[in-house]
Amino acid sequence: MGSNHVNRRDLIKQAAAAGLIAVPAMGALTSCASGSGEDNKVDKGKKTKDNPLGVNKSAPLEVYIFDGGFGTKYAKDAQAVYEKNFPKAKTKLKSTQKIQSVLQPRFNGGTPPDLIDNSGAEQMDMGVLVGKKQLTDLTELLDAPSIDDPNKKVRDTLRPGVVEMGQFDGKPVWILYYAYTVYGVWYSQKALDKLDVEYPENWDDMLSVCAKAKKKGMAGWTYAGKFPYYLPFSLYPFMAKIGGPEVLNKIDNLEPDAWKQPAVKAALEAYYELYKKGYVLDGTPGLDHIESQTAWNEGKALFIPNGSWVENEAKKTTPKDFEMRVAAPSGLDSGDKLPFGTLWASGGEPFIVPAKAKNPTGGMEQLRIMLGEASSKNFTKQVSSLTSFNGGTEGLSLPPGLKSAVDALEKAGKNIVNPRIQDWYVALQKEKIGVACLGEMMAGRMTPAEAMKKAQKFTDEAREDDSITHYKH
Repeated sequence: MGSNHVNRRDLIKQAAAAGLIAVPAMGALTSCASGSGEDNKVDKGKKTKDNPLGVNKSAPLEVYIFDGGFGTKYAKDAQAVYEKNFPKAKTKLKSTQKIQSVLQPRFNGGTPPDLIDNSGAEQMDMGVLVGKKQLTDLTELLDAPSIDDPNKKVRDTLRPGVVEMGQFDGKPVWILYYAYTVYGVWYSQKALDKLDVEYPENWDDMLSVCAKAKKKGMAGWTYAGKFPYYLPFSLYPFMAKIGGPEVLNKIDNLEPDAWKQPAVKAALEAYYELYKKGYVLDGTPGLDHIESQTAWNEGKALFIPNGSWVENEAKKTTPKDFEMRVAAPSGLDSGDKLPFGTLWASGGEPFIVPAKAKNPTGGMEQLRIMLGEASSKNFTKQVSSLTSFNGGTEGLSLPPGLKSAVDALEKAGKNIVNPRIQDWYVALQKEKIGVACLGEMMAGRMTPAEAMKKAQKFTDEAREDDSITHYKH
């Protein structure tokens, strides 16, 4: 299970890894994608109330699913609905962990499938696919009536930020993220109860909770020290809470003062205080994600920054009475621009419809089915994860962590942030800012001032590098 979840997590970090790729001139790109997919397209069917996209009812449909942490049953169940709605259509659902190895040759040959879950360690690079014009614009799907309520468009049924995540510089939407991840500070309610404390909503309270834990021989925090790009899961929304969402927009836009902002300085200094006061679990810089989660499950630390996959990933070591919870990051003080509850949540598991698919309308219709309440509930029941459909949990018995994630989303309301740096500039975010700046600072090998200076240097280099495709809000 662990490796599949690492793949899924990689997907979240690599999603649309446009920032790593230098996109050549269009002429050179389109010449790679030979093949006559356009000529092979099936005729569209007639648009009706029951068939708003105009699916050709007898056309074959081919779907490829990444066989990872979510498995494939949810997709097979949705495929069965498609077959029921279009009994004359022959459908094929295939799965693999090697998406790129299996499907890149088919893209290059002009014969891709109709719908792909482009996920996992072998995810095809989104920036390249968009640059080569190899994806179908999904605006038609988003503007179609939803499967449950003909008076609501599909786009109006989605969680915050999902549509924007599929965009690259402009209005076309090339990717539909199906899963939905809540990031934040994870903890055991039982551990807080034992200390007789509540989850801290400001930094003074956070420090006093950590001090109380330390007296009982328990660390305040741990994190994936070998992969310190987990730290932003709580650190970035903390920055936004202090200074407003524009703080993260400047970081995403690679602006010359992005890492010099007062909110960035305040957030880094607050986290550095955890290290200085000895509130971070000894040895944390040497732990990977599984080891840090296990230490947390064993009661060695109160808090860990993570995403909502952690409940499933860590379940083998989670005590039955752990009462796993997630909360938005504690704020700094009463001067914060955004209210307590501000958190980072965004899409994962990117589905794409290739431009040269034979039956792109069928691919979009399959997504429309998946984004209905029945399919969404089915996914949540099977894999303990939310979908991008805004709802679909009513009447379900959710595990404690996922239930708290739903509560956290409700509390956040509109105060949900979605930093794009990890989608747009993967190497900058993970290795440079994550490992070389934040990781070094939290290990005590760099001061906040030094970390800010270095992060700004890396940001400036990325901005000036013409080989990187640049994106802006």
